[in-house]
Amino acid sequence: MTKGKKITVWILAIVLVIILGAVGGVYFYGNHLFNKMEKVEIDKDNIGITEEVEEKLSQYSNSIINIALFGVDAVEGGAGRSDSIMIATLDTVNKKLKLTSIMRDSYVAIDGHGNDKINHAYAFGGPQLAIKTLNENFDLNIEDFASVNFETLPKIIDKVGGIELDIDADELKYINSYIANLNSINGTNEPSIASAGLQHVSGTQALAFCRIRYTSGGDYKRTERHREVLTKILEKIETLPATSYPSLLSDILPMVNTSLDYSEILELGTEVLKLGDSKMELERFPLDDYCEGKMINEIYYLTFDKETTVNQLHNYIFEDKITWQ
Repeated sequence: MTKGKKITVWILAIVLVIILGAVGGVYFYGNHLFNKMEKVEIDKDNIGITEEVEEKLSQYSNSIINIALFGVDAVEGGAGRSDSIMIATLDTVNKKLKLTSIMRDSYVAIDGHGNDKINHAYAFGGPQLAIKTLNENFDLNIEDFASVNFETLPKIIDKVGGIELDIDADELKYINSYIANLNSINGTNEPSIASAGLQHVSGTQALAFCRIRYTSGGDYKRTERHREVLTKILEKIETLPATSYPSLLSDILPMVNTSLDYSEILELGTEVLKLGDSKMELERFPLDDYCEGKMINEIYYLTFDKETTVNQLHNYIFEDKITWQ
């Protein structure tokens, strides 16, 4: 069931729910576990989908499903910014799963807050405003979301027994200071990473890896690290025996917030199964040649060519075309 490396903690939860349904044939048990997730209602009349966009994208209504995915960096009980913003796409025509990252520093219009970094939308207005901001700035028609707090990432990774990460020499310079900081905050005692290369890491070490900011590649590389960690979680899940899924789900699902209900998740899982052994495709926007980092009022923002970026994004998601190479 976990074919295609469905690379978010939300998709992890969905994949496991569907495994339970497909392998065990126990709808009621899956429903019981799903109730552990926090269901968040979204006002779908106020998510920034214009009539023009709705009409333009209506031709894809039966073939393309897009869901916003947010990795939120917040202390318990706080709103937090969505430092990881992705669009999960299920393309039933081309039999593909796609995960598209939106750069968190992208300079966009946020309703009621002027122009700001796109990751601030979640802090200003939760998933409702975050979805609206994606739709209004990229001419999208997203209606649903799932999110997980980065603070829960170590628990998830430790629950699956850790993951393997290839840490390069540049990353090694910074990762141990992040490990020490997380140990101090959480009262843990995870060891430092002693050398570059392939490492078996704990949840705390993996989160430290995600938070590295200052290597070459900057925020672009940081986004790649997020995707890599989430990919490795799914790869590890694929190796676990089916008998471990109920316990794993019971622990993981409470960490996930979503606007989807159980029947919608089952429908999505069924569509994923139809794709067969389809691999996840990864992309991120804005692209390098169409964006530029700028200091505005002494704050760094990633400005970009909106018209070109929207066209590139739409071609990629809806038409399965890469138009920039």
